[in-house]
Parts: sequence; C-alpha cells; structure tokens
Amino acid sequence: MPKSTVQRKSLDSPDETRSFENGKADIVHLGDVTVGRMTYQPGWSWSKSVKPIVKTDSCQFHHVGYTISGKIKVVMNDGKETECGPGEAIVVPPGHDAWVVGNEPWVGLDFSGMKDYGKSRTTPKKAKKKTKKKARKR
Repeated sequence: MPKSTVQRKSLDSPDETRSFENGKADIVHLGDVTVGRMTYQPGWSWSKSVKPIVKTDSCQFHHVGYTISGKIKVVMNDGKETECGPGEAIVVPPGHDAWVVGNEPWVGLDFSGMKDYGKSRTTPKKAKKKTKKKARKR
C-alpha cells in the first residue's frame, strides 16, 4: 500500500493476539506500522511472562506507549525506574523489565515496539554448505 493511503483497523478485531502468562497483546498491522494494545493482569511481569518465550535477560524492544488504565513499573538494566499510569505517555529504551503495580489490570498502547514483541527469538540454523567432492585422478 502506498504510504499516502489512510489506513485504520480496530484493536477489537486484531490481526493477531499474542498471549502470555497473565496477559495478552492485541496487534494490528497498518502497512509498515504495528500497533499493540496490551492487557496485563495483576501478577504480570515481563521477566515471568515474556522472558521465557524470548529468552533474553531483559526486554530488548524500544517502546513508545500510552497507558489507558492501571499502572506499570519499568526498571531499566542500569537501575533507573519509573511508573506509568492512566493518561501518561512513555518512551522506554531497550534493556528493561516491567510489571503491573497494584490490583488493577494495566491496559496500554504501544506504537513502536510490537512488531516482534513476545515472539520466540530462535534463530534458524544455518544450512550447511554442500561441497563438491573432488574427483580422484586414477
């Protein structure tokens, strides 16, 4: 689709839903842009719910998001931390953990880090190169 085309999709009818322990991400693809709506229940944390799937020490995605409801705490690998609540926008660089704060589910939107978020990061095995056997001289 040309970039000049207006596109819209409903997150209530997502292109895909990625489920995790205590949460899910509803995903829509709009050309080159992927938008996600995450719903994380109390008890959800990246390290418990997503880390076992992606097999990295911390989340390696850059997020540009907005909190609709609930609260989430983000702790960077360097120890810096913040909380994000309803009506707040947030930018989170790669290298962090996060978890739901309190007893209310956290619902948020992400406009940059959802294309591969929560997908297994297994890399395909490299195919072995076939080598031609040299013909023996007799």
